[in-house]
Amino acid sequence: MTTARANMSAIAEDLYAWLPPKRGWGLANCGLLVSPRSAAWIDTPYDPSLAGEFLAESRRLAPGTPIDRVIVTHANGDHLWGAGVLPDAEVITTREALEHIHYEPTPQQQHALIAGGDPQSPLGWYLSRHFGGFDWSATEPVHPTLMFHGELELRVGDHPVHVIGLPPAHTEGDLIVHLPRQRAVFAGDVIFGSTDRFPGDHPVHWAGPLQNVIDACTRILDTGAEIVVPGHGPVLDRSGVHAHIDHLRYVQERAHALHAAGVPALDAARAVIAERRYPELGLPERLVITVGAEYRHLDATPLPGVLEVMSQVATVARELEATTLPGPRGAADDHAQLPA
Repeated sequence: MTTARANMSAIAEDLYAWLPPKRGWGLANCGLLVSPRSAAWIDTPYDPSLAGEFLAESRRLAPGTPIDRVIVTHANGDHLWGAGVLPDAEVITTREALEHIHYEPTPQQQHALIAGGDPQSPLGWYLSRHFGGFDWSATEPVHPTLMFHGELELRVGDHPVHVIGLPPAHTEGDLIVHLPRQRAVFAGDVIFGSTDRFPGDHPVHWAGPLQNVIDACTRILDTGAEIVVPGHGPVLDRSGVHAHIDHLRYVQERAHALHAAGVPALDAARAVIAERRYPELGLPERLVITVGAEYRHLDATPLPGVLEVMSQVATVARELEATTLPGPRGAADDHAQLPA
């Protein structure tokens, strides 16, 4: 797990963002919205240690106030599994998110997978390097208690909360959380934040197509929000969201061009990585997932198993390691949840 503590910062009226101190797989941003009578989390850290840290910070900022809701932007475990430290809270997500819950390993399955992996194989090496620092050995699956389709209107005290379900984008069941009074949106992994001062990692999208992700970013801008908290990386303003859209369009255009030229998906991802259009971003091997998802939509083929996908990611990561590709790659001790 990470050794430096996350940064808990006030970003608007009664609204706080909990931001991990490093970038890397699975280190998710979370939110806390407080009122005199109740409080809500938006996403969670995914292991008990980090979730306990977030809970302690939340109680410091809202002493005696029950945290009775957890709004989960999507069903990756690094945004969901930490809800276990609030066993009495209502866990809210989309109906469609259940599909992704079934796609991923359970916490204890993931623990066994990484503990028992072969470190000499590309997959075992990659999982150990990026996913080996957390302990899910006693983490039980989290089951959402309120699922919806479309949109949901809530209140946390006097604060309105507009929860908006999305078409398949990062996963099959994404949502965004619009807080109109705060002029803020929690975007989940529809957006991976990056700025000149705080560069992030390459976006990774399991579902797509990328046009849906771009449309979701546009919908975020259409709310009028001035503060956008991505699923990972630094908090963005509106210009940061526009820059992220430009990145997504670049990947989309290159994937479509390479597909039209008959280049296989894995080689297409290698080609986009080699172009180094965004050298400041870490974990370029994640383009294997995003480009592969775009190809699946172009070819109308199903999503393969998570280990098959991650084996391809690991193979490309080892290739990059061997060729010492310059530019950030994500720190070796930036651990994660699979997938993110």
